[in-house]
Amino acid sequence: MLALRLARGTHPLVLLRRLLVAAASAGVGFLLLCTLGYAVGHPAHSTGSVLRLLWCLAPLAATVHFAVAVARTDPSTSPPRAGLSGAGLGPARLTALAAVSTAVSCTLGSALALLFYLHLRGDLTGLPFDGAAAELLAAGRPMPLAAALTLLCLVPLTAAAASALALRPHPVKPADDTAAAPHRVPTGLPWGVALTAAGLAVEAYANRGAPGAPFPLPGRLDVVPAGVLAGWALTALGLALAGPGLTYLCGRVIQSVRPGAVRLLAGRVLMDEAHRIGRPLGVVCAVASGAIAASTLYGGDGGPRPFGPLTGLGAALVMSCTVATLLTATLEAKHARTDTTKALLRLGAPTQTLRGAATLRAIALLTVFGPLTWAVAELAALPF
Repeated sequence: MLALRLARGTHPLVLLRRLLVAAASAGVGFLLLCTLGYAVGHPAHSTGSVLRLLWCLAPLAATVHFAVAVARTDPSTSPPRAGLSGAGLGPARLTALAAVSTAVSCTLGSALALLFYLHLRGDLTGLPFDGAAAELLAAGRPMPLAAALTLLCLVPLTAAAASALALRPHPVKPADDTAAAPHRVPTGLPWGVALTAAGLAVEAYANRGAPGAPFPLPGRLDVVPAGVLAGWALTALGLALAGPGLTYLCGRVIQSVRPGAVRLLAGRVLMDEAHRIGRPLGVVCAVASGAIAASTLYGGDGGPRPFGPLTGLGAALVMSCTVATLLTATLEAKHARTDTTKALLRLGAPTQTLRGAATLRAIALLTVFGPLTWAVAELAALPF
């Protein structure tokens, strides 16, 4: 009830982010239900059903990642005040409240997915497009309700657990230990490079039986090797681990060799925000490289292959959720340095200096992550 009361009085932008989480959850829930419909309609094709379920893991992970980013920027997860602590809303209670709010948003999306799925099957009548996909969704067979509810619970439970884990309270260090502390250097760059290389190797090994053949993405899931999905997952994980380190190195390079005010400010901000925006940048890099590789493979000599509606939905979910996560993390970083920005303005720093530093940060990140995305895409497409 408290989560619903806070949702009623929250800022419209916060409500919009929660509605976007619900929409993403609805898309993933619909994909999972379509996978269930394929399994019910094709009981002899168990391998194809399993591979379709595996391909749903990518939009599921992207949606959970976005839900966690939205939970981090939720006002209810801000550090507790004395009045809230006195009322019993300490750090643990606020973490639980954020997890419940995330679960509520995702449950709303899952319910909408179920209603839309039943409507397209023809089980719900009185609306346009009744039974428009009856043959595709195995309308002639009874839908296993327990299996459908189990699949629909995946997104709310996973997102709530991930939000609680990400927002769990940490012990606060004494003030004298944190004053004038150096930047915390990311240590995941070597592991990220190793996992990215391993993922590319797994993708190449998975297609060893068909040299030179284009990679059949979800249009025909029954012929896609599961190792390709595992390799792409390793590549995405590696780029996510390497993202903070690359962002930190960008900040170090910008402020090297007699930096001015703009370069110094841009570099320091990038070093401070390396952990916050580095991982979403790495994930966007992985998704963009996968999209480039897919477009390269589908645009071969045989001409582009048609993408099915479910393939388009899954790709749209992954791309939109990763980009929205990056934008949310950028907004969180901007709010985190609000006091610093106000202090610089009070000291007389011109607005052009702050804008120039922001532009320089964007150029530096594009200079590093742009070629990296292209290189990973080319290496991923080369064996196919």
